[in-house]
Amino acid sequence: REIGDTHSLIIFPEGGRSTGEGVGEFKSGLYYLSKKRPELELIPVYLNNLNRILPRGEFLPVPLLSSLTFGPPIWLEAGEPKTEFLARARKAVLRLKES
Repeated sequence: REIGDTHSLIIFPEGGRSTGEGVGEFKSGLYYLSKKRPELELIPVYLNNLNRILPRGEFLPVPLLSSLTFGPPIWLEAGEPKTEFLARARKAVLRLKES
């Protein structure tokens, strides 16, 4: 409902803050948003060095080197099950980490 007709930015982390370098399993909010608004472009983004620039419990970033990598948009495919969509979205982010 909050997504406008012009430009909106909603960031979905994979689900929770992890202490490691791995990308966690995605939670289902991304799927339900995609199901309700299938025309939305979902842009995978990988934030490199996030654990160091925004440590757990902090609200201001630490001035260290980091990078953002944006991938091509993805959409929910017609009839695609939730688990398959979330796995595909996670793989899209993992590909950005490897590049």
